[in-house]
Amino acid sequence: MTQTQQSSSSSDSFASLFEAAVATAQEHELGGEGQIVTGVVIRVTRDFIIVDIGGKAEGVLSKSEFIDETGEVRVQPGDQVDVYVESRESDDGLISLSKEKADKMKVWDEISAACERDEIIEGTITQRVKGGLAVTIRGGVKAFLPGSQVDLRPIRNLDKLIGTSSEFKVIKFNKKRGNIVLSRRVLLEKERDSLKAATLENLQEGQVLKGTIKNLTEYGAFVDLGGIDGLLHITDMSWGRVNHPSEVFNVGDEVTVKVLKYNPETERVSLGMKQTQEDPWSHAAEAYPVGKLVEGKVMSLTDYGAFVELEPGVEGLIHVSEMSWTKKVKHPSKMLEIGQEVACQVLEVDSASKRISLGMKQLEPDPWSVFTDNYKPGDKISGKVRSITDYGVFVGIEEGVDGMVHKTDLSWTVKINNPGDVYQKGDDVEAIILSINHDEKKVSLGVRQLFDDPWGTMLERFAPGTVVEEVTVLSVPEYGAFVRVEDGIEAVIPSGEIPAGTTLKPGDKVKAEVLNLDTQDRRLTMSMLQPGASPAAEQLQVMKRESTGKGATLGDLFKAKLAGLNVGESSDNN
Repeated sequence: MTQTQQSSSSSDSFASLFEAAVATAQEHELGGEGQIVTGVVIRVTRDFIIVDIGGKAEGVLSKSEFIDETGEVRVQPGDQVDVYVESRESDDGLISLSKEKADKMKVWDEISAACERDEIIEGTITQRVKGGLAVTIRGGVKAFLPGSQVDLRPIRNLDKLIGTSSEFKVIKFNKKRGNIVLSRRVLLEKERDSLKAATLENLQEGQVLKGTIKNLTEYGAFVDLGGIDGLLHITDMSWGRVNHPSEVFNVGDEVTVKVLKYNPETERVSLGMKQTQEDPWSHAAEAYPVGKLVEGKVMSLTDYGAFVELEPGVEGLIHVSEMSWTKKVKHPSKMLEIGQEVACQVLEVDSASKRISLGMKQLEPDPWSVFTDNYKPGDKISGKVRSITDYGVFVGIEEGVDGMVHKTDLSWTVKINNPGDVYQKGDDVEAIILSINHDEKKVSLGVRQLFDDPWGTMLERFAPGTVVEEVTVLSVPEYGAFVRVEDGIEAVIPSGEIPAGTTLKPGDKVKAEVLNLDTQDRRLTMSMLQPGASPAAEQLQVMKRESTGKGATLGDLFKAKLAGLNVGESSDNN
């Protein structure tokens, strides 16, 4: 081969290589189908955007791809834009381009790169979907946030998170399927572990910290101290009474607490909030001296009294016996109710035992003191029967002061075994004060003491056979009737001595005859069966007639009769 031929051949080879290089360069500059290239806007028409993508090639895009959220077209000639080459040159000499696809591909590439670099992605939770939440991240790309990855603990109401922005970690990525799975929990766990390590490094008993109420239970509240939770028991929340933690806190509240106990092995922390405040009992003795009048709120009721809060952490007890002078309070609910404001007096203070005794009745005059100022033994009183027992009758003298009439002091002439046979609750009674026991606050009364003892003249006035034209029925027990013969003298009419078919009631006036006079038991018995027709009555009439002529007294005749003597014969012998 000649030199000329060699030169010609080299020249052809170089030209071929140059053409290939130019074609490759143009191809690279232009960009092939499915690639993203940077172009320059050269013209904006009514419906399209014309872009020069290099290599003497132009492409067309829909104008709608450049409309922003306000509806305005934000593009003009000279702007550079990244576009996706959808197809090669068409018949009209233009190439089909897409800005939207270019944006999405760029976003997916960015997400893929961030995932590979283990980077954090920001996003906004947009809606609730099955199994979790949908999150919009870069470039409007949708990702899935499973419910289990939302927080450290399950959240019942996921809807409340819609519209909130946060940081996420990509835990699953598939570009072909367009699948992205996010986790917020992974970041929170990492943050918690970091905080926990810092907290535990300095945590010690007695330390005062700030925390956030994380959860409420029946027995207390869990406080987030920074990566680690501590239990604030309900008894350590306040010096005052707390029925439920929700009365004091809401989830999310910031609190100041003191570390009471810390176990490094189990990482259990016990907290107290009241311990950060002064114990109110430390000044209770000075704040509530004996005799001071105070006001408080009824917090609880028991069988034996009512607990009253004087200030948060300081409660006093009003015992049922200190609620009323005049009423026998069986249960404090008869006098008070929970939540009621009540006035009372301090009776006793024991700061060491954290006890204060209170009284309500002390705000009113003591009826016993009023009574003892106005009455003394020997005074006559009147009142109503308040109650009846087997041994006597209780009579109300003044409000709050009762006196008791023992059954042996009810009558001179009738032995009353059951006071209920003679008196009923509510009956009016007059009596004499026999004695006053100041230590036991008891008053003894007597009804029969209103009258002199009649037994000195009973034999003469009411000998067997004596007819009383009018006695008053007092009561009608099953075995007969109690009657008043005259003031201070009562008698019993047995049921057998009442005519058959006769119905008696208290207040009735009847005629009766003395049936028996028992001087040993001091009992006067009468009969309503034909008064004045009995042998004793006839004998008494004979004795009266004889006594008129002989000068002997009726008592002498009756005594002689009891002795078995004939009074008339005795007189003759004399």
